Amino acid sequence: MDKDRVKGKVKELEGKAQVAKGKLTGSDSDKVKGTVKKVEGAIQHEFGKAKDAVRNATKGNSHETK
Repeated sequence: MDKDRVKGKVKELEGKAQVAKGKLTGSDSDKVKGTVKKVEGAIQHEFGKAKDAVRNATKGNSHETK
């Protein structure tokens, strides 16, 4: 599993927590920042998935000459 998948998921969870904090405290700033962090995390997670897919697709397809 690519490290971007893990980092992205962590960032998503941090964003969700920040949104919840904003809702509890009435802070629009925390709600907006949390939402942005969630989206950034989702993008990073998907990027990691794409890297994994490319890695898996090219695994065993290297043509080394000896």
